[in-house]
Amino acid sequence: MFILNPTRISIAPYNRQKAVSYAHKWALERNPKYYDFSKIGGDCTNFASQVIYAGCGVMNYTPNTGWYYINIKRRSPAWTDVDFLHRFLVNNRVKGPIAEEIDVKDIRPGDIVQLSFNKANDFNHSPVVVKTGSTPDINNIEVAAHSIDRNHYPLANYDWAHIRFIHIKGAYH
Repeated sequence: MFILNPTRISIAPYNRQKAVSYAHKWALERNPKYYDFSKIGGDCTNFASQVIYAGCGVMNYTPNTGWYYINIKRRSPAWTDVDFLHRFLVNNRVKGPIAEEIDVKDIRPGDIVQLSFNKANDFNHSPVVVKTGSTPDINNIEVAAHSIDRNHYPLANYDWAHIRFIHIKGAYH
């Protein structure tokens, strides 16, 4: 753990083992602590957020721009929306998880892949990486996801127009 100055916010490592264990446990079921959004737009990003939370253990309760879930009526847009999650993770500089977009070869279990089935600026699916080859590439990555429930599903089986890889670096506490 290291400290950033001058505000002295600490960065805790992301527990990838906990994140992946959570993904496997709940990929084909629903954790009753969270609402199932499958019938109102999809549950993939809700599931991805749960996995990230399992690996970092900290939420950001900033209204509108944070990343948190209390209940269906008290949650941030970033918890359940693909693009809001991406924006929060790569821009967060305060409490909560932090991430960066990376190349496929740098993806690791516990990270997030986001897919666009239509156009570049319309990402609409957030599977979680649960396994990679020794040098990750599209053909050796397995994911877990909700909406259409998947576990150990080959990433290459999706038919996407655009893809981005989001590496969770840790979390500000």
